[in-house]
Amino acid sequence: MEKLRTRVSARLGAIVVAGTVAAVVLAGCAAEADPVERAKAQVSAKEDAVAEAQTELTAASGAFCGAGKDYIEALDRYGDVLNDTAPTVGDVRNAGADLAAPRQDVVDSAEAAVTANQALHDAQQELVDAQVALAEAEAGPTGTRTEPAPAAPSSTPLAPTASVERVKQAESELASAEASVTDDTPLKDAAEQFNSAAVALEMAWLALFADAGCLTDEQAAQAEAAVRAYTSALQQDLLVAGYYTGTVDGVYGPLTVQAVEDLQKAAGLPVTGTVDKATAEALQAKLAELGGAAAQESVASTAALQQTLTLSGFWDGPVDGVWTPELTAALQAFQTELGVEPTGTVDAATVAAFQKHVSDLQAAVPAPTPSPSSSDG
Repeated sequence: MEKLRTRVSARLGAIVVAGTVAAVVLAGCAAEADPVERAKAQVSAKEDAVAEAQTELTAASGAFCGAGKDYIEALDRYGDVLNDTAPTVGDVRNAGADLAAPRQDVVDSAEAAVTANQALHDAQQELVDAQVALAEAEAGPTGTRTEPAPAAPSSTPLAPTASVERVKQAESELASAEASVTDDTPLKDAAEQFNSAAVALEMAWLALFADAGCLTDEQAAQAEAAVRAYTSALQQDLLVAGYYTGTVDGVYGPLTVQAVEDLQKAAGLPVTGTVDKATAEALQAKLAELGGAAAQESVASTAALQQTLTLSGFWDGPVDGVWTPELTAALQAFQTELGVEPTGTVDAATVAAFQKHVSDLQAAVPAPTPSPSSSDG
């Protein structure tokens, strides 16, 4: 009887222990099967993936900026070679050889950056999907969501499509220029063809370099100021030479490009719309052809405008006959004060408004009264 009691007690103890273990196991399974907890774990994992993808994109973008800088400097060196030395046909034919390595580096780094950017977009999309799944799990099978679904991420390119396409076009033009140089190509023509294509490609890469965020804010501001100053001087020369009809505003826009192209056509140069050595020389030759009187007249008229704006309180810069973006801005402010369209150029409407302004000022000044004579006293 005692043995039977012992066996029953042991059996009951085993049942209790087994039940406890089963309860623990079942509770663990229930926790593992909880859709909310599982969804939260997925969201956390996807957040980590997004952070990792962002880190990889930052590294890839930095590598692209470094390779882009090296390639631009290589292009600039070739421009210097053709500008500052007497190149041979062999120099021109082989000029692209040393560009191959930096060109391949920047192409590879660009592809890596694009891939990293797409990977980040995919990771962000997976995170959104996980967040949607979590919201649905928290709402339950018959519940309703209390918050709107997260917005799907938008895919943002690393640089504007237009900038990328311009680089591709310029790369193709450079390759064509290289291929067109043969043993029978005159040295002058070979240098002009290659230099014009190299300068156009360098300008395209500079634009892409800035658009891709490779410059700091301070560097971007300095670059913009330098480009505006250069463009303003170019526009002024093209205006005097009779090729430019727009506003001297420092913006290298369609009218400036057209003026440069017209100059290149007239000079029999490759038509690129960018100013290389041959184009700059052609412009200076045109200005010299017009004679010193045209240049002196331009300087004198600019100085007269500066003096007028100084007296009117709209210009505090030097009266040196040099047209700058700041002078354009001052003229526009003066035109606004006169009530005419602020074109930034001294047109007929501005002259007429200024003359009226002077007449009004003269009419407003009272005539001086004669001083009393001693006899009047």
